[in-house]
Amino acid sequence: MQKITTNLWFDGQAEEAAAFYTSLFEDARILGVERFTDAGPGEPGSVVTVTFQLAGQEFVAINGGPEFTFTEAISLSVDCETQEEVDRYWAALTADGGEEVQCGWLKDKYGLSWQIVPRALVELLASSDREAATRATRAMLEMKKLDIQALRDAAAGL
Repeated sequence: MQKITTNLWFDGQAEEAAAFYTSLFEDARILGVERFTDAGPGEPGSVVTVTFQLAGQEFVAINGGPEFTFTEAISLSVDCETQEEVDRYWAALTADGGEEVQCGWLKDKYGLSWQIVPRALVELLASSDREAATRATRAMLEMKKLDIQALRDAAAGL
């Protein structure tokens, strides 16, 4: 069992969300589903929590009700090796009501914020050539979904 686990609050969509998220990542699975008993507070047999794992990280989706919703104050960041990987996650997470934001950020159909980050961006921003890093940053600020080649071109001054 990991020491710290992220809990994500949903209004009745915990099981659906966990199934969706685990369908996106190769190293992902549902670990367990807990249901309300006759003791409540929810309807007996309905899902209270779903424990799931994405890329080795454990999460709990809880059906907590409508009292709280997600904000951009928390996001999940996905490290992507290739543009194809960026494109795949971006398309899946913005589908069915998801929302493109900017700078590689999006909100999925449940309102959870994600950062889809190509590793190339991290490398460009850490460059010892601070002018190239500045150009890459300016290019990133103009994008919604991040484009690796456009970021590299900007860093190169093209």
